[in-house]
Amino acid sequence: MLKAKKKYGFDLDYAIRPGETLKEFIESRGMTDRELAIRTDLTVQSLSRIFKGEQPISYETANRLELVTDMPASFWNNLEANYREQLTKLQEHGQLADDLEWLKEIPVAELIKRGVIEPLKDRVELLRAVLGFFGVSSVMAWHNLWENPEFAARRSSCFETLPRPTATWLRLGELEALQISTNPYDRKKFFDALLKIKTLTCDEPGDFLPRIKVLCAEAGVMVSLIPEMRKVPWNGASKWLNKDKAMIILSLRGKSEDKFWFSFFHEAGHILKGSKLKLYINDENCKDEDEHIADEFAANILIPKKLNDEIASFTTYDEILTFAGKLEISPGIVAGRYQYLTKKWNFFKKAQKKFEWEKQ
Repeated sequence: MLKAKKKYGFDLDYAIRPGETLKEFIESRGMTDRELAIRTDLTVQSLSRIFKGEQPISYETANRLELVTDMPASFWNNLEANYREQLTKLQEHGQLADDLEWLKEIPVAELIKRGVIEPLKDRVELLRAVLGFFGVSSVMAWHNLWENPEFAARRSSCFETLPRPTATWLRLGELEALQISTNPYDRKKFFDALLKIKTLTCDEPGDFLPRIKVLCAEAGVMVSLIPEMRKVPWNGASKWLNKDKAMIILSLRGKSEDKFWFSFFHEAGHILKGSKLKLYINDENCKDEDEHIADEFAANILIPKKLNDEIASFTTYDEILTFAGKLEISPGIVAGRYQYLTKKWNFFKKAQKKFEWEKQ
């Protein structure tokens, strides 16, 4: 029985025609093209096109070749399918080669460092891996999804300053969020969850982070924690993935607990009060009306505004501790509010815990 001499895996430089194997067969049997045409009831012209790869081997032709060559029809069908797949990938490879400039603006090294993609040497294959990470088939599709106003979600203006690194960070958050099982969104349940989460601010991250994720997921909100990325100076982001599920992404930018908690409740404010069609990015320098609304929500749920004057009058560390105890929140949050109100950024810093990402 005739055996294929080569493996038909994807080769960046060459796609092997099934007709080559068929040609080998008739040569090994001393058979002419005309004799094969007679045996298979095909024209010599059709066989010539098959030899050149211009005409595919159909299922019907594969069945005929099975009888003539004693090679199963599945063998010929697989050769044809592999060849067409190789041709498609070769064409795609050529098309992607024209888009390598786009790759330069994506933080590829960071994705490799985080183990998200492999450190491929072939730049076109690397581009293909990055497109796979974003879940798009081409650079044009990426532009349509993230930048084209006709298709892309409305988003905070700060996205426009660093669209590609920001999109990378957001995609990392989205991929983590999609691994979380959630109930359909329930507004009341989410608000109740936030009140419970507020009481967790006194706990250590190893204790409160799992609880945050569970409480939010039960209300239809997925929480992703993605380490900050160079050129992506955002504290957090939020977005609706569909009408029943929302996503909050948080970094540890700034590292102090008061900033972390404010960012979380800020993004929660967007989920409760913002548009389901908009991507929100928390940046201290990009403040539109939606951001002010989220700021106010976060501030009031942590410490009601009516208590600001009392906080601003504090002069001792003990007052910070006593006040935090009454509200059942972390003293660091109270210290952060005092600093914000008085602009005395170095006061009561010892009350504020620093959060760090654990090294894996």
